[in-house]
Amino acid sequence: MSVQVNTGMAERIQRATGENVYMCYQCVKCTSGCPMMNFFDMAPNQVMRAVQLGLEDEVFNARTPWMCASCQTCTTRCPQGLDIAKVMDFIVSEVVERGLPAKVPEVALFNKVFLRDVNLLGRLYELGLMAEVDLRNWTIVRDIPLAVALIGKGAIHPLPELSRVRFHPGAPKAPPRGEMEIGYYPGCSLHGMASAFDKSARGVLDAFGYTPVEPKGWVCCGSTPAHRLDERQAVRLPMINMQLLDQQGFREAALPCASCFSRFRVALHEWRTRPDVRERIDKEMGESYPDRVEVRSLLDFVIQRVGFDRVEQEVRSPLRGLKVACYYGCLLTRPPKVTGSVDYEYPRGLDRLMQSIGAAPVEWDLKVACCGGSLAMTRPEVMVELGKRIIDNARDRGAEAIVVACPLCEINLQGHQAQMQVEPRMPILYFTQLMAVALGREKDAALGHNLVDPRPLVNSVVGGRS
Repeated sequence: MSVQVNTGMAERIQRATGENVYMCYQCVKCTSGCPMMNFFDMAPNQVMRAVQLGLEDEVFNARTPWMCASCQTCTTRCPQGLDIAKVMDFIVSEVVERGLPAKVPEVALFNKVFLRDVNLLGRLYELGLMAEVDLRNWTIVRDIPLAVALIGKGAIHPLPELSRVRFHPGAPKAPPRGEMEIGYYPGCSLHGMASAFDKSARGVLDAFGYTPVEPKGWVCCGSTPAHRLDERQAVRLPMINMQLLDQQGFREAALPCASCFSRFRVALHEWRTRPDVRERIDKEMGESYPDRVEVRSLLDFVIQRVGFDRVEQEVRSPLRGLKVACYYGCLLTRPPKVTGSVDYEYPRGLDRLMQSIGAAPVEWDLKVACCGGSLAMTRPEVMVELGKRIIDNARDRGAEAIVVACPLCEINLQGHQAQMQVEPRMPILYFTQLMAVALGREKDAALGHNLVDPRPLVNSVVGGRS
């Protein structure tokens, strides 16, 4: 009996993403390393095989692409270099484009509301997103305690923020900024739920003589909803910000948020490696991007530009052996072809940085594991299972606190410990908060903003253990 293979979907994927799915030879590495397998109905390698065979009904009716957390593990570990996460994105976007039913409606709603707000305002309105998604999903009661706690900590704004200035092609370019004046792209979260990250980051940069300056008119990077629904927006939004940075005279930019860092680096990678994307973006922008702004995560900026030795020299209140689990999450190191990370499976930079301020990083298993990402708002059972596993592993390895460099990781691990049944509560701190304390800038640490109060632990360490 003959078998008819429909190559239509594979060809559409290659045109849209540049990925040749026929390179997949079913080694199953994508599936064996996937943290989301417990929540999928088709394994990632099965999705790839179905696409190769043109089984469109099976692919469009699968929950897997909708439940993918975009953690980049599959893309990082594929021996053929396939961007499997991007294939998952294509499937979701085609389902939406064709008007087919979303297999996980909560995720579809989240993506739609997120991008609608960004397109209207230029930036994400966190409280509005939470309220609308919860109301329309009938889950408002579930998230009221977290919202109240965030409002009480001053970590969420009641009114939206509007970005009024945009990139204008042909506008005069400012002269290059001084070496100590850097572009600082806070992203939407640092103007909201991650305000403690913003305050402590600015304090740390100031301690080393750097002046962080936000580019005027910056817009949201698009985050997960953009690359899920609209690949064009996923590249265009970060490139608007890159043009703004360049036009305003910056030659380097530090990005505190891991998700923003990932989106910028992915957009630059697409723009640099795909001529069709480069031509389209330059045409839409009305001006070719000169590609002269160095983009680093804030963590990499501190490590590479400040350096461990300088940090150690400036310590005023060493953390005296505070046992911390350094949690990198998914996007600071993966995939390495985008992030430039060398030790992407077991990174050490944050560990070394914590050592330089007197802390004692523990060796543990899940420093680059996925916390569930944006699925916390739509499928909280995912975040609860993954987050509890991370916290339990850190505690089992002797950690007293977890150190993060991502707003989404911070809120997922810190804001839902009741649902995870974590007892006693585990403090979750931004690396800049601990640095601010060690540098003698306690007010900049903003420790009072944390939902799990870290002050008793931090004060006992700084003051000397009894």
